[in-house]
Amino acid sequence: MSEYDPAVRILQGNCRDLLPTLPADSVDLIVTSPPYADNRKNTYGGVPPEKYVEWFLPIGKELLRVLKPDGTFILNIKEKVVDGERSTYVIELIQALRPLGWRYVEEYIWHKRNSYPGKWRDRFRDSWERLLQFNKSRRFAMYQDAVRVPASESARRQGRYLAGIKGQRQRSRTRSGLDRNIANCVGREMVYPTNVLHLATECSNKKHSAVFPESLPEFFVKLYAQIAIMLCKFRIC
Repeated sequence: MSEYDPAVRILQGNCRDLLPTLPADSVDLIVTSPPYADNRKNTYGGVPPEKYVEWFLPIGKELLRVLKPDGTFILNIKEKVVDGERSTYVIELIQALRPLGWRYVEEYIWHKRNSYPGKWRDRFRDSWERLLQFNKSRRFAMYQDAVRVPASESARRQGRYLAGIKGQRQRSRTRSGLDRNIANCVGREMVYPTNVLHLATECSNKKHSAVFPESLPEFFVKLYAQIAIMLCKFRIC
């Protein structure tokens, strides 16, 4: 039980054991970072890339069962490089989840802004990971205003420029056919973020070999699970 709210119950254990105990259509949001293929074998035991889809699909079926029709599933995952070639098991997993009933809706990028510089003979330092969004239906709960951020100075400067343009839409100067809704830019102090999250990695938690920062799930809790926003403020999400 949570020390902040007696109505909150925290379940800790293996998802293979806990998921079958949850009722169907009962979960608003799933944010998970499963073991990556062949990474951190001392912690997880290691799942070979060629067997990863087979290993994950039973979990994917249970996640689909427990998620509410308007809920969201966020999968944090990243392929590794083997013998100079990037693995394709994540792409294969996306393709395998769709026949189960999952809709592959969006892909967020987690930019690790505190990554150390470095390079190898044929590549540079990995400084990002995937955050794949899956849903059960076309319509899902989303609270975009909950994650708005302060407008940058360049965005405010652009807004001041656009304020002097007559009309509601600005034609593309490159003749791409894409117009700009001026009303979205003028006078905005708070704006919507992009799908690139600039977050530092967790450096202080030494009890786990692959900890992501609390701000990562917190972003998605605010965006897709309004009922849980208060839990994030108490830092128990």
